[in-house]
Amino acid sequence: MIELGKYNTLRADRNTEPGVYLEDENGEAVLLPHKYVPLTLRLGDMLEVFIYADNENRLIATTLKPTMCLHEFGLLKVNSVTNYGAFAEWGVAKDLLIPLKEQAKKLQEGQTTIGYLFVDEVTGRLTASTKLARYMSDDKPELSVGDEVEILVADGNDLGVQVIVNNKHWGMVFDSDIIEPLMRGSKQKAYVRKVRDDNKLDIALEKDGYQKVEPNAQRILDAIDKNGGVLNLTDKSDPEDIRDQLVMSKKTFKKAVGFLYKEKRIVIEDTCLKLA
Repeated sequence: MIELGKYNTLRADRNTEPGVYLEDENGEAVLLPHKYVPLTLRLGDMLEVFIYADNENRLIATTLKPTMCLHEFGLLKVNSVTNYGAFAEWGVAKDLLIPLKEQAKKLQEGQTTIGYLFVDEVTGRLTASTKLARYMSDDKPELSVGDEVEILVADGNDLGVQVIVNNKHWGMVFDSDIIEPLMRGSKQKAYVRKVRDDNKLDIALEKDGYQKVEPNAQRILDAIDKNGGVLNLTDKSDPEDIRDQLVMSKKTFKKAVGFLYKEKRIVIEDTCLKLA
């Protein structure tokens, strides 16, 4: 069965004037318009495509990459606003409707936001919601400190940046742990620092403990070498200076410097580090 709002791997069955029809193992077919057909595609080849619906609610295949699949969160850019909702760009040819009743706050043209993709029960169409809390899990995360996770960057606040963890849990990356700008809608690997009593997560962008010391220690050594054997940073340096020069947090920097000092690889002076 060809699944709406998801990636499907289908076989190229036949060429037609509007495009190539792809079939699943049950013989159900969907059109891949010519503008999305790879030049190397041959009949009989298997191809992974995303399935959405056109204005007449007919299934269409595309090789474009949406910002989210069905029952996932992703970035939306509002292209237009009407009396019944907003239409947002999400990576495929047809804009996605965010009905008024599904908007946490009234959306404005040109705004970017995080949305959740679902199928409207009445229309059967792919629809988005910015009322994220209703789609988040309230269950205790089956995660432990140090586990690797995938995060989707949501919005900043006074404490740091709120993220969605593994497409189901709220997490927070605190300002002190942000080593490079986090762009809304971007996805990346991160690590669980703490599972809180409210079932939310504290998230780190780097591994805690010894695992992260060695590569960051090498980064410091490379920086010292590149600067002629001297690096004008110490444990008293401003965290932003450390981030700018080394792309690491001050906490990580101090651990790596301690490691290098114990290994007698560096000399720590009042205003700088030098190679031993």
